[in-house]
Amino acid sequence: MQLKEHYTNMWNEAFHHFERNMFEYDTLIDSVKDYRFGVTLIAKPSIETQLEITKMLNDLRQTEPDQYYYPLDDVHVTILSIISCYDGFKLSNINTDAYIDVIRKSLKNIHSFPIMFEGITASPACIMIQGYAGDEIEKIRNNLRDNFKNCNLETSIDKRYQIHTAHSTVVRFRHPIKNSNAFLEKIKQYRHHYFGTTEVQELEFVFNDWYQRHLDEHILARFKLPLYY
Repeated sequence: MQLKEHYTNMWNEAFHHFERNMFEYDTLIDSVKDYRFGVTLIAKPSIETQLEITKMLNDLRQTEPDQYYYPLDDVHVTILSIISCYDGFKLSNINTDAYIDVIRKSLKNIHSFPIMFEGITASPACIMIQGYAGDEIEKIRNNLRDNFKNCNLETSIDKRYQIHTAHSTVVRFRHPIKNSNAFLEKIKQYRHHYFGTTEVQELEFVFNDWYQRHLDEHILARFKLPLYY
């Protein structure tokens, strides 16, 4: 299935739920007792793209101010979740240098690559920016899968699902939607909106919670990618 078709199917299914007021609400997003943590390789959109996304979030916030809107610094694209978040995971459980070595090996001969952010899709629980990336991102993911498979480090790669998209989650529902008709009309306005294209020249290996909050406080390593000429 082509990526655009996949995003469209996600949107159609989610919107079917939205029209019936069947939003899925996150009961843990405000909890101080949420101890789900993991480690992930991510990319971040350019400042220009982040600002364009923020314009949309500010617009949506006017209609539904009580939902969870991702702060600018937390907007990201998951390249691959190395250890998916689970309750009780601590950074002291792993040898971070060993993970960094495997990631560095996986990025050998990998160049920078563009991600185009255009349109939004959704699940019953959230709103996502659609991202479109070329073959380089799949090379990275496959290299990581192969190299971690051949070592004894703890991973949970692909155990939840095998990622093929380059989306960025930007809204999560945490309180009942008060004005669903106005909200649905507003998100439809952004269904095909162009948010910008980012040339990804750096990846970050991060220790993260379920929502990827406060990323700057948990960066374990940065990996520069040479420009592709």
